[in-house]
Amino acid sequence: FKAPSRDHPALYRDLLRTNRVHWIAEEPPAELVREKMMECLFRFRHQMALVPCVLTLNQDGSVWVTLVKPARAITPGQFAVFYKGDECLGSGKILRMGPSVYTLQQGKNREESPKKEEIDKIEPAT
Repeated sequence: FKAPSRDHPALYRDLLRTNRVHWIAEEPPAELVREKMMECLFRFRHQMALVPCVLTLNQDGSVWVTLVKPARAITPGQFAVFYKGDECLGSGKILRMGPSVYTLQQGKNREESPKKEEIDKIEPAT
């Protein structure tokens, strides 16, 4: 897929799934086990700014990562790295991604656009 521009909404995603996460200090963190969810920070490229996210733990040790704001150009095969403050919690390989911002916008536009019958019912303003 080649997007028309570097900032095209098709390049942005806010949901991804990793394989089984390799946790560094705690396997997996107690908060994540207890709550099944945990807020932390995420990056998938070495120099990129950390992005707030929510991890949801799956039975197989993988996680769903929901980003607070969509990130650009996330690709399967890259590693998602998780942090609490400056501490690296662990990482997992990105396996799947949720729909792009573009796909979500298309769906929203379809839901919001009135159907022809509804347009016909609208009385002209007098």
